[in-house]
Amino acid sequence: MIKFRAWDNECKVMREYDELKGLTLDALDASGFEFEQFTGLKDTYGKEIYEGDILATSSMVEGGEVTDYLKVEWREEYAGFYCGEKPLYACLSEWDNDTKLAQTYPEIVGNVHENPKLLEEDK
Repeated sequence: MIKFRAWDNECKVMREYDELKGLTLDALDASGFEFEQFTGLKDTYGKEIYEGDILATSSMVEGGEVTDYLKVEWREEYAGFYCGEKPLYACLSEWDNDTKLAQTYPEIVGNVHENPKLLEEDK
């Protein structure tokens, strides 16, 4: 099912699908909403993954745990959702094909509006 949520720039809150579906197109056009589409996929806890979410996954590297934070985004040139440099579906695994290391299944830890510092920490 195609569904959206929206970041309300005026109130600084995320509006979920159920809140939006009763609004008219005129009301949506007049608002300061930033729409984000549901990817059709879920995280390790069954939570729906939307464009703009931040996923966390951890791997053991040289005896220490390393956590990566990845922003889910739509890439027009590939007509698909990506996290980092990989297609989203490739991120949803307990194995990282690039590093050949086991990793935790990704979980949503925030979104780009409410938790932008998570992405800064990953640099």
